[in-house]
Amino acid sequence: MFLPINQGGAETDLGGKAVLITGASSGIGAAAARAFARKGARVAIHYNSSEASARALQEEIAGEGGSAILLSADLGVTGEGARLVEAAAAALDGLDVLVNNAGSLCERRLFGAWDDALYDRVMALNVKSVIEAAQAAAPFLERSGAGAIVNLGSIAGNDGGGPGSGLYACAKAYIHNLTRHLARDLAARNIRVNAIAPGVIGTPFHAATPPERMEAMKKMVHLGRIGTPEDCAGAILFLSSPSMSGYITGQILHVNGGQMMP
Repeated sequence: MFLPINQGGAETDLGGKAVLITGASSGIGAAAARAFARKGARVAIHYNSSEASARALQEEIAGEGGSAILLSADLGVTGEGARLVEAAAAALDGLDVLVNNAGSLCERRLFGAWDDALYDRVMALNVKSVIEAAQAAAPFLERSGAGAIVNLGSIAGNDGGGPGSGLYACAKAYIHNLTRHLARDLAARNIRVNAIAPGVIGTPFHAATPPERMEAMKKMVHLGRIGTPEDCAGAILFLSSPSMSGYITGQILHVNGGQMMP
């Protein structure tokens, strides 16, 4: 049976879903939290140090009639990813969607200055926490019956990253392949796993990027503009919606305005 265009898709099938978004106090995570809440999902907003921003987002969502809770965790610390998922599932009475958005390059440092401490920081936040969260979430997502994991990769995971961001780029390449592996591993449990790979997005991530560098990157984008967090939020909702992407798993969706076409 064919449904009218306004009766299917993410407009309806995300309503009531329990969604955990890591790193949701600003940028892409915050835009995704707003978007899920506007579709009627129950959202867990994770933050680490930015409590004020997270609380303001929660109040904004509540003011629009949405549902959101706050959860704090330092995902750079071993075990916190699993603890966060358990807390979200307890508060939301289960879990249908996990969005692994939290990540950072931690600091820009050229290859010759890499050391064990920086390597451990970057990998703990960008890789280890994703593995922990996915492991902890899998039983809840399986019980959901149509669970979804959306990981945040990056264009850097394909092109090696800009000056000083090599370890971050390596971590994101890991996430791309981890996404493919998890998609195979979890398919039998009816859990889909995909990722988005943003290009240059106007978020606090680029707060310290020199204007001339931003302008140079903008000129490389065929659509002629820097991306917005909302550009990414739509892709995350699409990959979370069973009716819109229920036969899609193991894919890396590039959101970069045509800057790179792999």
